Amino acid sequence: MNNKELQFAYKVKMALDANLDNMSDDTLQSLAAARRVALARKKKAPLTVRVEQPVFAGALGAGGSMSSGQPSWLGRLGVAVPLLAGIILFAGIYQHENAKRVADLAEIDAAVLSDELPLSAYLDHGFNAYLAEKNQ
Repeated sequence: MNNKELQFAYKVKMALDANLDNMSDDTLQSLAAARRVALARKKKAPLTVRVEQPVFAGALGAGGSMSSGQPSWLGRLGVAVPLLAGIILFAGIYQHENAKRVADLAEIDAAVLSDELPLSAYLDHGFNAYLAEKNQ
């Protein structure tokens, strides 16, 4: 529709809205029927689907083209390398934290074993009360 048709349609709509209360039932029914006929005649717009693809995925890949729809090997590598680096980073952090935890536990075990008290003293609830009084 061009601009003039849109303006005319808007004016008709405004006039119909303004006189809606004054129209008879027959007029309202004929307008509704005309609307149904107009909607049935209206051509349906073809369904289009937009697919967004990064510009560099097809342009930089060897043999890859923008119209093929398949990402090039360089595009796949651009996804795989950061993913692999992240997995290696998380595995390294896990190993470091695990080694740190083992070292802390070994230090505690060494302190307990090198102490003068027997191990059964640490299991006694009265000994915990004694330590609490001693620290106060």
